[in-house]
Amino acid sequence: MTKIDRFYYDNDIVRKFAIASILFAVVGLLVGIIIACQLFYPDLNLNIPWLTFGRLRPLHTNAVIFAFVGNGIFTGVYYSTQRLVKARMYSKLLSNIHFWGWQLIIVAAAITLPLGLTSSHEYAELEWPIDLAIAVVWVAFGINLIMTLLKRRESHIYVAIWFYIAGWIAITMLHIGNNLEIPVSLFKSIPVFAGVHDALIQWWYGHNAVAFFLTTPYLGLMYYFVPKAANRPVYSYKLSIIHFWTLIFIYIWAGPHHLLYSALPDWAQSLGTVMSLMLIAPSWGGMLNGLLTLRGAWDKVRQDPVLKFFVVAITAYGMSTFEGPMMSIKSVNAITHFTDWTIAHVHVGALGWNGMLTFGMFYFLFPRLYNTKLYSIKLAEWHFWLATIGIIVYATPMYWSGITQQLSWKQFNPDGTLMYGNFLDTVTQLIPMYVIRAIGGTLYFIGLLLAVFNLWKTAASGKFAKNEEAEAPALEKVHHENRGHRWIESRIGAFYFWTFVAVLIGGMVQIIPTILVKSNVPTITSVQPYTPLEIEGRDIYIREGCVNCHSQLVRPFRSETARYGQYSKAGEYIYDRPFLWGSKRTGLDLHRVGGKYPSKWHYDHMFDPRSTSPGSIMPRYPWLQENDLSYDKLERKINVLRMLGTPYADGFETKAADIAKEQAKAIATDLKNNGVKLEGLENKEIVAMIAYLQRLGTDIKKSETTPN
Repeated sequence: MTKIDRFYYDNDIVRKFAIASILFAVVGLLVGIIIACQLFYPDLNLNIPWLTFGRLRPLHTNAVIFAFVGNGIFTGVYYSTQRLVKARMYSKLLSNIHFWGWQLIIVAAAITLPLGLTSSHEYAELEWPIDLAIAVVWVAFGINLIMTLLKRRESHIYVAIWFYIAGWIAITMLHIGNNLEIPVSLFKSIPVFAGVHDALIQWWYGHNAVAFFLTTPYLGLMYYFVPKAANRPVYSYKLSIIHFWTLIFIYIWAGPHHLLYSALPDWAQSLGTVMSLMLIAPSWGGMLNGLLTLRGAWDKVRQDPVLKFFVVAITAYGMSTFEGPMMSIKSVNAITHFTDWTIAHVHVGALGWNGMLTFGMFYFLFPRLYNTKLYSIKLAEWHFWLATIGIIVYATPMYWSGITQQLSWKQFNPDGTLMYGNFLDTVTQLIPMYVIRAIGGTLYFIGLLLAVFNLWKTAASGKFAKNEEAEAPALEKVHHENRGHRWIESRIGAFYFWTFVAVLIGGMVQIIPTILVKSNVPTITSVQPYTPLEIEGRDIYIREGCVNCHSQLVRPFRSETARYGQYSKAGEYIYDRPFLWGSKRTGLDLHRVGGKYPSKWHYDHMFDPRSTSPGSIMPRYPWLQENDLSYDKLERKINVLRMLGTPYADGFETKAADIAKEQAKAIATDLKNNGVKLEGLENKEIVAMIAYLQRLGTDIKKSETTPN
């Protein structure tokens, strides 16, 4: 006689993550609306340092990715895993460590990022103590997951859990690899890798953080919640196997498509392009598996808002995963990169794929957690249409803006001069599109507020089942021989091992040769380390988030060399920790800005950009003229940089502050001779910022075209 076990599912941890996800969705999207408005009304920062676009933009991305979407992932994982393996989570303590640790990390991010405490690595801006905390919390989550799987009452693990496992393994590897850094102080570190190496590892992380945090776990949620909501089995078990293994193997190779036409070696760029194009097959296989699960249930789709959210989410996933490979084709990338097209692309994924699936999941979960009915189907319908229309209104002008930007940048007059030689001529054309984008985001946000009210009323009308009673037969040893994929599904250790191998290969094939083969980054004899004052200025540049709007990478196009100067070479970046190539040009590329303008121009530009550049949408930075320079960390910075290979002489650190003050005094004298009457000017942060900007690109002389 089969033994029946009685146990309880832990719904408390599910509810905690759901509430956190909803609250942080409000915060993350509200910050997104604010920075969207700052792009056409820059004075919205109120001249407060921690309200500028450069500081709020990483707060927005981190809040949406790790707070809203991250908590949404954990909501679905904790709910579905227990039911798929017929077991309660292994440890209540580990579940709570995961929940409260994750929320404290988010709060730490919300404090440090506006303060300008950032590593400047996109999607990984948090400084080293928070990185360590993430690692601890992530390991707690991983232990809880694997131990729950080991005590399961189902012999085979379902497809959704495959994706949860892959997500955990890959993010562990990516987080460690991209955050190898040496602390200088409590909230300042210097990355181990520099220049091209740093760029490759960052986008190995950056692209695959999207792949294995924003995509892979969500595919697991799709495989669980879509069949549950539709009350139908997954369309194809075989297709799910192909989808899983091909996706996790190929995805990890695609990072270099963010670095096309850059100083990255051509072989790595080409490999990234090829693998990105191959991604269409598994991505669309997953999309079709999700949509075809609903075949025969379209009448239910028309009536059930949960399924409507799921259909739009899966469709947005299909659009994004077609568009991404297309953007990795060099001829397409030449048009889309550094433009608002990329902004449209990522928001179709974030608002469409992640957002809509999360909302659908919450509308599915709350009535079940509270043993009641959804408070209002009509409000859910309103939310659906506001969100869907909001995505369209948001993305459409950004696609248009992206095309406008790149075609304007590349346009020449018949005499061979740039038609839009003044970069601002393009920027001013985009302002109406930025206004429309903000309207689209606001519509999406209003829909979210309706969801908050609807879910709150749903919870209030029911009774929460903190511990949900369940029963299932005890797991018995399988006597028949499992073959093929069924064998690996029933062996957790083997599944973890082969998943780890699949996600490890691609990154190692790209990273190891690039780092070990010196010819991949040829040195240039004229390139010298930054002076002490330039180090301080670069850190101020990083603090203010200038890289969010300005690239430092001139690509080998006629239009770019005509506008900026010589294209950028790998050897120029060997002392850049972190690299600052950027992802979008809201403003000019700055890699060749050194010596282009007098120091007085930079002084005026930072104080009031519109005084030097009429029509500029850059915020003012008056505090740079007010804040005193501090050299407290300079000696430690130079010691760490020397340890990492920067050729500063022994004992240089003891003289660094005096050398910096001497250079600052020279710049201050030049400014005073040109009419600046600020007391103690040589001790202000603006002088260090000017020193850094005036250095950019000056190591390469016009006559020097061949690296040594």
